[in-house]
Amino acid sequence: MKSHSIVMLRRNFKHIARNPITVFNAVLMPVVVMLMFVYMLGDAFNVGVDYVDYATPGLMLLAVCYGLGSVATTVNSDMTKGIINRFKVMDVSRSAVLNGHVIASLLTNLIAIAAIIGVAFLLGFSPSASFLDWLGVVGLVVLLGLAAGWLTIALGLAAKSPESAGMASVPLVMLPFFSSAIVPAEKMGPGLRQFAEYQPFTPIIETLRGLLNGAPDTSDLITALAWCVGIALVGYLWASSTFKKRA
Repeated sequence: MKSHSIVMLRRNFKHIARNPITVFNAVLMPVVVMLMFVYMLGDAFNVGVDYVDYATPGLMLLAVCYGLGSVATTVNSDMTKGIINRFKVMDVSRSAVLNGHVIASLLTNLIAIAAIIGVAFLLGFSPSASFLDWLGVVGLVVLLGLAAGWLTIALGLAAKSPESAGMASVPLVMLPFFSSAIVPAEKMGPGLRQFAEYQPFTPIIETLRGLLNGAPDTSDLITALAWCVGIALVGYLWASSTFKKRA
C-alpha cells in the first residue's frame, strides 16, 4: 500500500505541475493577498502591533484554504471520469488513492506557507518564537493541512460533478475572512464578532499567533487541536465511506 500511495502522490504532483492555475491558487494567490493587505492596506488597521506580525498567522491559514478548490475538483474528476475503475482493474489500493490526494494537498500547503513566511520576512515580519515554538507552528500547520485535506476530499467525493465539487469548497476558502485573520474579532460588529470568536479557524489562528510571538495560550491551543482532530476525523470517515459506496 505504501508503494501505491507514493505512485498516487507522484501522479497528483504531475497534474499540479501541468496546471498553472492550480499552482497560482495554491501558492501565488496567498502571496498576492498578503501583499494587498500588508503592503497596501496595512496602515489602515490599528491592531496594536506591526500589521505584518499580526496578519502573517492568518495568511498562513489562508494559504492552506486557497488550494482546496482544486483538490475537491481533482478528486471528483477521478471519481466521475472512470479513473477509479481503471485503478481497480490494476489492483491499486483504494486507500492509496485518497492518501495520495491528502499528501499532495499537504505538501502543496507547506510550499505555500513557506512562500508566505518568506514574503512576510521581506515585509518586516519579526517573530519572537523559539525553536520549540516553531516546531509547534509546523506541527499545527501539518495537522490543519491534514484536517482540511480530508474534509475537502470528502466534499469532492460527495459532489455530483467537478464544478459542484469546486463550489463545495468555497465556504472553507471564505471562512478565514470571517475570523481573526485580518482584524481582531473584538473590532467586528455584533453578530459577526460572535461568529468569528466561535468558528474553528479563529482559535487555530490565535494559537499560531501566540506561538510566533513566543507566548502561546493554552486554552487556544487545546481548542485548536480539538477542532483540527475533529475535522480530520469527520473528513476521513466521510471520505472513506463515500469512496467505498461510489467506487
